[in-house]
Amino acid sequence: MKQVGIWLDKQEANGVVLQNGKESLFNIPSELDFFNPKGGSRSKTKWGPQDVVQDSKYLEREKHQLKDYFKKIAEQIFDADQITIFGPAEAPEKFVNALKKDYPQLAAKVKTAKTADSMTQNQFKALVKRSFGIDDRYPEAT
Repeated sequence: MKQVGIWLDKQEANGVVLQNGKESLFNIPSELDFFNPKGGSRSKTKWGPQDVVQDSKYLEREKHQLKDYFKKIAEQIFDADQITIFGPAEAPEKFVNALKKDYPQLAAKVKTAKTADSMTQNQFKALVKRSFGIDDRYPEAT
């Protein structure tokens, strides 16, 4: 059984693949442009006109880049049997919604999607194992 845990945000996706008692890691950079549009300027008069910033083109570009980012992640985990997703803010929710829309067969394999702050690689691996019910603190004696 192939179990995949993903921690993602808008910068990168880190993953742990658990299969046949072995674990492997992967990393997918998002390649998102971080837009910081400059605000409108005010006129010299106290209540004069203000320039309006057109956010729609920035938001549209970000939407397309997010779609490409989620596609790369989906291609990496296409053969997973179980998936668990973690990340800050609404990142896991956005990814699950994208899976439901574009990859329903993968969305059906999502076990959990929870918010989680950034963590070390070992903390993340332990979180993924716990989410799948694997306790590696006390490995079985052979």
